[in-house]
Amino acid sequence: MDDIDALFSDLLGEMDNLSQSLTFAVNSSEVAAASQGSAFSVSFIDLNESLNDLEDHDLDVLVADLESKLTSQESSMNDESSSQTNNQTSPAVMTSEPAVILPTPTAESSRGINREPQTKGEKIKLALEKLKEAKVRKLIVKVLLTDNSSKTLMVDERQTVRQVLDKLFEKTHCDFSIDWSLCESNPELQIERGFEDHENLVESLSAWTRRSENKIHFVSKPQKYMMFTEPQIFYMRKKEKDSMSEIKSQNKELLIKENFGGLTVIVPDLEGTLYLKEDGKKVWKPRFFVLRASGIYYVPKGKTKSSTDLVCFTRLGKVNVYTTSNYKQKFRAPTNFCFLLKHPCIQKESPHIRFLCCDDEHTLLLWVNSIRIGKYGTQLYENYRDAVQRMSTLQTLLSAAHKDRSNGHTPLARPHPGSSPPKSTNIDDYPHEPPPDFIPPPPPEHKNV
Repeated sequence: MDDIDALFSDLLGEMDNLSQSLTFAVNSSEVAAASQGSAFSVSFIDLNESLNDLEDHDLDVLVADLESKLTSQESSMNDESSSQTNNQTSPAVMTSEPAVILPTPTAESSRGINREPQTKGEKIKLALEKLKEAKVRKLIVKVLLTDNSSKTLMVDERQTVRQVLDKLFEKTHCDFSIDWSLCESNPELQIERGFEDHENLVESLSAWTRRSENKIHFVSKPQKYMMFTEPQIFYMRKKEKDSMSEIKSQNKELLIKENFGGLTVIVPDLEGTLYLKEDGKKVWKPRFFVLRASGIYYVPKGKTKSSTDLVCFTRLGKVNVYTTSNYKQKFRAPTNFCFLLKHPCIQKESPHIRFLCCDDEHTLLLWVNSIRIGKYGTQLYENYRDAVQRMSTLQTLLSAAHKDRSNGHTPLARPHPGSSPPKSTNIDDYPHEPPPDFIPPPPPEHKNV
């Protein structure tokens, strides 16, 4: 193990040198990593521990994928060289990407590559060599479950959050409810946010700082798609509560089609008084806010509630919405029902963070989810339909497997969640695991707010 530790130290030094010369590598190497003992380790600082946490099969997949990438790069370079030789009169094509020159393997290294690695230490060493050569963005993350146990995953830069959720479905053997989410938490700011299913997880984690203590959680959040399961809460909120609770499924579908089925999404007509935290102070002032498709607007101090007095509070394009915990104590907020808006790269207290506070939990739910509708639009609806379709397909396959088992037939192997993920993601063919000690409970039933 001493040799492996020394190898990691050498690799870290070389990667630090790479990060100084390549802007792209800077962004990759600054992916968040928790300090030793933290629940989340993602960067090369903790690569030794992270790779050891991987199963042998995952290590084999990593090495095979890297070898494939290197072969593809060599082929591409050979084709480019041949093209330039055959067409010497054509001007050189200038690109913003740095040229990748792969080292020529020596006879000794070739003999080493040809020999199949046997021990886990050898597999780790080979994986590190391939990572160094291919410069791929693969993160090894620890995802916390609700009992504070964790699952270690290898995440590819091409994978979406939806595909990572599929992996977790297989590893935890939980139900396939659409409510399951990957969430990030920031202990310093006492905030959390659910990643959207279409987001690229590696890209999102790249916004974390090197010494970040952020964590990733696998949790059930019934409010994740409440705008589709209970659309009347957002689009009929001015109606009487009795009529909202008695709405039929067919009418819900009409509401969804009316507000999400057109060329543009209709953002809920949301307005009301929220408490705004003054910059640099623990003082909260009531202001009148209005949500529009273009952003959030408010009435400054001393102005009327006329539309002509509305001032843009923030645009939704470059900020994410986060819920908070215990801000009544941390920032002397009027209530603990607070949310904030910030750029994903801001990881500490900053004057560029906008803090808002609601009177109750229902108002908080309305604002947070309506902001998500305004920010993501039709993409949010596509995520929902995809999640429902996957859940239905997998439940059908599992029901068929149980039926075969009850009839005495050999049960079908459990399919990988998401029956046809893109081939480039390399998340197929992971080994079937026995049920773990902890099986996440099914999400609670939806309740009308």
